[in-house]
Amino acid sequence: MGTLITLGILVFVVIGFIAYAVTIYNGLVVVKNNILKAWGNIDVLLKQRHDEIPKLIKTCEAYMKYEKETLAKIVELRNSAAGSQGVAAKASSEGELTAALHKLFALAENYPDLKAQSSFQQLQNRITDLENQIADRREFYNESVNNYNIRIQSIPDNIVAGIMGLAAQEMFKVSEADRQDVDIKINVPS
Repeated sequence: MGTLITLGILVFVVIGFIAYAVTIYNGLVVVKNNILKAWGNIDVLLKQRHDEIPKLIKTCEAYMKYEKETLAKIVELRNSAAGSQGVAAKASSEGELTAALHKLFALAENYPDLKAQSSFQQLQNRITDLENQIADRREFYNESVNNYNIRIQSIPDNIVAGIMGLAAQEMFKVSEADRQDVDIKINVPS
């Protein structure tokens, strides 16, 4: 009778351990998939922004005859960003593209006819809205990465994470170009 009770306790402990390990495994799967979902949301918005850029360039070309270099640079950065792989490379190239778009919008101030164009205004508003949404999604992505990294480094989750082969993920960081203050020059008549 004593061995039967001991065997019962042993089976109960083993089943409890397996249930606990499965719970940890499922939790790690959830946080890992949250990262993929968050990145997918960012990627969709980046694609939408990339789709708007050719329309913006087309609208600007007719008015900004002396800004060909800026327009060509934006096209080059768009193509580079579209081909970037990995979070760090994507963040860097997208940051450069964002800075170039901000420069374009600042240059547009010198072209009143362009600024008056409803198509330019709509594209500028659409791209600005997309950039705001990207910033929101980037925050959610970084929160998901942070939660994931904490889980895979915490005991006992780190044991299951090691068995699963999970490694720390990189956050979507702001590029140096995005950290720089925008140089605004205002001509005030004397």
